[in-house]
Amino acid sequence: MAFDEYKWNDSEGKKSFGLLIAMPFAIIGRKVISWINNMGSAAIFLIIALLKTFHPKQFSKVIQQIYYVGARSTTIIILVSLFTGMVLGLQSYHALVKFSAQGSLGTLVALSLIRELGPVLTAIMITARAGSAITAEIGIQRISEQIDALVTMRIDPFRYLVTPKITASIISFPLLTTVFDIIGIIGGYISGVVLMGVSGGVYIHSIEAYVDMKDITDGLVKAIVFAIIVATVCCYQGYFVHMRDDSKGAKAVGLATTSAVVISCVLILVLDYVVTSLLMV
Repeated sequence: MAFDEYKWNDSEGKKSFGLLIAMPFAIIGRKVISWINNMGSAAIFLIIALLKTFHPKQFSKVIQQIYYVGARSTTIIILVSLFTGMVLGLQSYHALVKFSAQGSLGTLVALSLIRELGPVLTAIMITARAGSAITAEIGIQRISEQIDALVTMRIDPFRYLVTPKITASIISFPLLTTVFDIIGIIGGYISGVVLMGVSGGVYIHSIEAYVDMKDITDGLVKAIVFAIIVATVCCYQGYFVHMRDDSKGAKAVGLATTSAVVISCVLILVLDYVVTSLLMV
């Protein structure tokens, strides 16, 4: 009897030890499955929103969101791009002067802004200013049951709330990226030509000679990809704020807003590498 009891305890111990070893893998597996489920849900969410874009009553709502997402972000975009271009021009000048290649300053500044810094920093700035507000707005409407009221009145909440924001983002991001590039190049001109003494004609000629249309289109493609990602993540986080397990009510809106901004910024940087790799093929 004692021997059988010893065998039972030994098997139970081995079972507990096995469960202890498997626990980290189970946690990782649950996280991965949760991420895949969320990605699939967000993809379906985006497709449904885009299918409702061409409704005849959408035009006025899209114009309102272009003003909110795009026009009201212009000031911060101009400010950030000006000083980004000035810093980039200053640092590039001190690097190029060591090789007596300061004549290439315009090319370096323009290509850095058009291909990389312009789309990425524009997307991050819009995420911080407009993306967080979009998540909070939709989230508050969800927890205050305004979205349920729209459904009760037979008003499609996707068409009324989500689709105009995604459409406006797709239009606004490339336009603001173009503004960022132009102002950034002017900032590089100020620091390189006005302050450091590089020839203004050489600066402009180097941009005209080495920046081609493919560089511009690649930057705009990135801006469109970032627009889709940011708008989808922010709207998705706000729309399903009531399904969060960690909190409810106003706290859930705050956490959803934080999650939307963090996830959007991470995806911007990850997709920047992915899209750059695909465009370089």
